[in-house]
Amino acid sequence: MARKAVAQELSRERILAESRELFNTYGYRALTMRSIAKAMGYSHGALYYHFNDKAELFYALIKDDFSMLLQRQKEMIMREQGFNVNLLHKLMLEFIWFGLHNPNHYEMMFMINEPELQQYSRTEQAQCMEMFAIVIRQVLASQHGMESKKYMLPWNLFMSLHGFISYSIQFGQTYEEVRKLAEEHVRLICISVGIDSLDQQRAHVSLVNPSA
Repeated sequence: MARKAVAQELSRERILAESRELFNTYGYRALTMRSIAKAMGYSHGALYYHFNDKAELFYALIKDDFSMLLQRQKEMIMREQGFNVNLLHKLMLEFIWFGLHNPNHYEMMFMINEPELQQYSRTEQAQCMEMFAIVIRQVLASQHGMESKKYMLPWNLFMSLHGFISYSIQFGQTYEEVRKLAEEHVRLICISVGIDSLDQQRAHVSLVNPSA
């Protein structure tokens, strides 16, 4: 009964909120369930009431992050009228904005390399990539001679965006600091693969409510 009372007092939401700060500060390897519980002022048994191990706790954080990213992508697609180059520009800028506005989230989602975490987040990563790929394939469908690129291009574009984001995170740069460079990066990506056919869309791409 005592364990249940403690578990109810220490909510799952509080564990997630406080453990995120601990992971951001100390990194995944440095922490254990015992050290997380100690930092929160509880016994590690209280954490095990909600999570089986550290990897499961960490995955719960990543899953929430992917849910937030996917929701923002879905909302952007719903706001646009059709799958076009302008939507692709905005979607890529949205991804850069998300990564640089939430660098700790992004690192946990896409950059951490831990063997015990390899079984986690694959579904969420695949969902994120698939939504991005659907937009690219739809845009390519309206571009003459692009049929052969629709399978590899989504991955290539993602890696280009990931490189920009990870480099900026490494040097502590915010989206506001690199916004013009990000816009030019996205524009040049599209030009390089031949899908920037609408000149008027190149200079005026902006995020809708980027502070949301």
